[in-house]
Amino acid sequence: MDVLIPDKTYFRIGEVSRILDVEPYVVRYWESEFKTVKPKRTTADHRLYRRQDLEELLLIKGLLYTDHFTIRGAKQELARRRSEYRDQERLIRIKQELEQLKDLLADENPH
Repeated sequence: MDVLIPDKTYFRIGEVSRILDVEPYVVRYWESEFKTVKPKRTTADHRLYRRQDLEELLLIKGLLYTDHFTIRGAKQELARRRSEYRDQERLIRIKQELEQLKDLLADENPH
């Protein structure tokens, strides 16, 4: 699902609705179900979605409409992906630390 997201900091619900090609009530419902979507509120209590929220909503739409997950299944899939991402980040950090340790040991033991 290739969607061009305008280069903006915040998006109103109407813009989000148009970009996602769903009704505003659907966006509000997903916001209530998926706690990772947290728009800011203006003093007039209007929603302002960040790019990160919009990307999360696009992912949710893909899981629901393209991959045919249920709401519950989409929540589980998002949790699985977040866990997998954290594991990958952790492995990258471990690899970097091991490379630094290897460099330190090589510096201490020149042949």
